[in-house]
Amino acid sequence: MRNHRTTHRITPRITRRTAGRTLAASAVGVLATAALTLPTGTASAFTGLPVVGYQEEGDATSLIDASSGALGSVGVDGVNITSDGTSVSAPDDGALNQLAAAHADGLPAEFLVGNFSQAIGDFDESAAYNLLSSQDNIGNVVASLSSAVSSQGWDGVTIDIESLRSRDTDGLTAFVTALKQALPSGKTVSLDLMNGQSAAEYSELGYDLPALGQVVDHLVLMAYDQHTQASDPGPVGALSWQQQGLDVLVGEVPAGKVDLGVAGYGYSWPPGGGATQVSDQGARDLVAADGATAQFDDASGEWTATLSDGTVLWWSDARSLALRRTMAANAGLHGLAVWDLALSDPIQQ
Repeated sequence: MRNHRTTHRITPRITRRTAGRTLAASAVGVLATAALTLPTGTASAFTGLPVVGYQEEGDATSLIDASSGALGSVGVDGVNITSDGTSVSAPDDGALNQLAAAHADGLPAEFLVGNFSQAIGDFDESAAYNLLSSQDNIGNVVASLSSAVSSQGWDGVTIDIESLRSRDTDGLTAFVTALKQALPSGKTVSLDLMNGQSAAEYSELGYDLPALGQVVDHLVLMAYDQHTQASDPGPVGALSWQQQGLDVLVGEVPAGKVDLGVAGYGYSWPPGGGATQVSDQGARDLVAADGATAQFDDASGEWTATLSDGTVLWWSDARSLALRRTMAANAGLHGLAVWDLALSDPIQQ
């Protein structure tokens, strides 16, 4: 996820390294109302679509086991380039634990390489530009990534370089191409894309979609964080917003390479501010503790509730995922991708 950004070009997101899991991973409770019961027959309408389950390096590996029957692969977050764009470290022991768990369940795993900066608490476009504008830097980083794949046994790399601008377009294509060429045969390259609402917006975000679509194995449309704790309350990723971005994308790239990214979490907006990210179960627990009733909003395909103190909740859960399965199948996509296993309901066929 991503931190708030003030630019008009993109939707704010929350960083994957957020501390906002206090309500997320630890929440345990019993549903208070029948309106919150998860569907039993809708989530398996299109069982042939693989799901990428994202996992942070410090998460419990048992989360992979719990969803392994519905997963096609695991994406492990990951490593980041240096601020000067010259280098990147190898995945650490925590990431390797996730890799081992995925392989034990018979699942391939890619690690994520990004441009997240702890110093600014966001994805750093200047770091990305330092990498993407230099052939030497691209060569150095590609060599490090390829070495990690070969020496550690990864099945590929997911490029999660975000907050890009049009000045990064050619460099991104060059970086993706160089990485794909450097990896051993059979290893995959995936690219995370922000959800543009027009061809012009995708271009502003630094994506030459036709060129990228020819090079990478998979393009993951991050169709979530339409609203975040940095925005007014609203759906995490409404169906219409997702469909618009997807329609534009598949007009430029092969649909069979696209994975539709889906949120497995939500947000809580208290009236006085201080909004937080919540897990699916955490959202239901807040509603139950308050004695409120949640409603499933058919238009957005998400749950929403307003607590007695005025706190507004929106979240995307297993029922939401079922609707996105239909969207992905109708568009002829490769599959789906869920951020993330520590926040979402267990993924089922």
